[in-house]
This record gives sequence, C-alpha cells and structure tokens, in this order.
Amino acid sequence: MFPLHGCTDQELKQAVLTLGEKPFRAAQIIKWVYEKGETSFEKMTDLNKGTRDLFSKHFLLNSLTYVKQEDSSDSETTKFLWQLADERLVESVLIRSQDRRTVCVSSQVGCPARCAFCASGKKGLIRNLSVEEIVEQVYLIDRQLKKIGERVSHVVYMGMGEPFENYEAVVKSIRLLCAEGRLNLSQRRITVSTVGVIEGINKLADDELNVSLVLSLHAPNQRIRQKIIPYARKYALEDILEAMTDFARKTKRDITYEYTLMAGINDEVEHAEELAKLVKGQQCTVNLIPYNPVPGLVLKRPEKAVIEAFREVLINEGINTTWRYTKGKDIAAACGQLALQEKENSQLLNIGS
Repeated sequence: MFPLHGCTDQELKQAVLTLGEKPFRAAQIIKWVYEKGETSFEKMTDLNKGTRDLFSKHFLLNSLTYVKQEDSSDSETTKFLWQLADERLVESVLIRSQDRRTVCVSSQVGCPARCAFCASGKKGLIRNLSVEEIVEQVYLIDRQLKKIGERVSHVVYMGMGEPFENYEAVVKSIRLLCAEGRLNLSQRRITVSTVGVIEGINKLADDELNVSLVLSLHAPNQRIRQKIIPYARKYALEDILEAMTDFARKTKRDITYEYTLMAGINDEVEHAEELAKLVKGQQCTVNLIPYNPVPGLVLKRPEKAVIEAFREVLINEGINTTWRYTKGKDIAAACGQLALQEKENSQLLNIGS
C-alpha cells in the first residue's frame, strides 16, 4: 500500500493519477488528514463511495499503532509506545516546557552505536524506520495536542537510533514535517543528533536544510570516547570536530556538543579543562547531561558539586554551557533511557479512534 505520511504532495498526486482519479483528490486527502485529523477514508465525505473504497485499498493512512503512554509525575513529559506493522515496538517522547511542545522521535528500532550509558543500543540495531514511521510519531502526538488547543512546536531526532545511519528517510521526514499543508514546522525548530557519522554531517551541510545539529560527544578525547561509544572507533574525534565546524560555517547555525557526565569516567576537573581546549573558539554550546540510570548498567551520576565544578571550568574558559534539567527520568523517558522493548501481551489501542 502507498504510505500517505511518507510521500510528498507530488508523489501523492502521481499515485492518485495512477489509480485513474483527478489530481485534486490528493489535496483533499491531505486536508482531511492534516487539517481535520481524519484517519479513515470512510469519513472523507467529499469523496464518493467508489473513490473512498479505491483509496482505502491502495493508501496507507496509519503505519503505527498506539500501545500505551506514560506520564511523568510532574506532567511535563509523556512517553509513547508504538507498535509497527512487523510487531516491533518503538518509543517517542513529548516534552512540555513553557510554550514549547517538543517531540523526541526515533529513527531506528534499536541502535548500532551501543553507547555505554544508553538503553537504546543494548541489543544493537534491528532495522531502520521508514519515512512514514518517523513522521507519524510526530503527527499522532500533534493530533492529541490539538484536542487541547496545542500543537507540536519542535522536533528532535534524539530517540532510538543513529539518524545518519538512516539518512535519506530522516531528511525526507524533516521536509515532510515542515511542508505547507502538513505540520508546517519551521526547519529552525528541528534538531538532529549524531554520535559522529562524518558522511551524514557533511551531507546535511550540503542539503540546504536549516536545522540544528548536535554531536553526542561525551568525552574530551578519543581514548575515553572509544570506551563510552564503541561506534567512535570508526571515526577520529578530530575529523568529527572538523566536520562539525564545517557544518557551522556552511549553514551559519550554532552547533551543540552533548556531554553525558558519568561518575569516575569523564567528570573530573581535568576532563573539563581538556574539553574546554577541544571546543574553545568554536561556534558552539556544550550541553551537560547528568547520567540517567539504565537498568543493568553500573554507571553512576556524579554528585551535584562535581557537576558544578565541571561546569565552572567551562564557564571560566568562555565556553557557552548549559546544564540540562532531567525530565521524564521517573518514566525512563530521559536522555539515554529509551529502550528496545519486546512485544507485550497488552491490548492494543488505536490512537486515531
């Protein structure tokens, strides 16, 4: 079947023509789905029954099935669990912060990076998500928000998976999320995170997308980074930083380095001093993230005083630094906590009903 959420308007028009229908039918479908939130062709009343039946047989309106959601105790974070057509499960997260409504999307089932502190890659990569599977994570959450007069304002590709190992699907999903008549998001409100896939960084810089780029750095040197991120053995840190600098120069966008602080591993003052030297003079921000516990891992979060001392070194060196407030930790929705879940024997519900 032809996936509606994975196609451009032109691709949809061509599919409609192939079925022997007029091309304006494509605009009708888009309006019903994205403006009115309809999930069934049967309720698209300006299409005759024959057309509705035809489209129902050939167009896929939903590739995700809603399984469940969990709300954090402070009601600022909601984690969604979706079932895919092959019965795999994937998670995404809604984060509420003042006027922002940010969706953290997954781009793969599992993750090839296998970062030491992250639950997503514990079982490795299962498969890439399709364009429609990525877009629908945002679309379905946006439908829920619209019921209370809100909408998705930002999207971050920081869920399960390494986005640049599913590059084409990720970039097409960004273009569709920002398309007029769809969710109409601004590209400036889209952020893509990578562990340092240089080919992806370079390609994104050349693809004329006005998105933000984040590097999961997590170490001040190659030696420590390879211990934390086995995937880092494919790329030298100096080459990754050069690609990041080129991205900032070509796109005129600031870049962010995420640094997860783990007690006794990368949180010492000397690590902070080395990190400051590494990024000094760059058009960047260092985002400090205290480690979020993952079942089965023996890593620990540093004490607050250790984090403050680390941050003070960066600030004194003139490094633009933020300290991310942990959201969703109580529902395992914080950074590094999204896990590859097995199929549950729970009743599946359709979020579109």
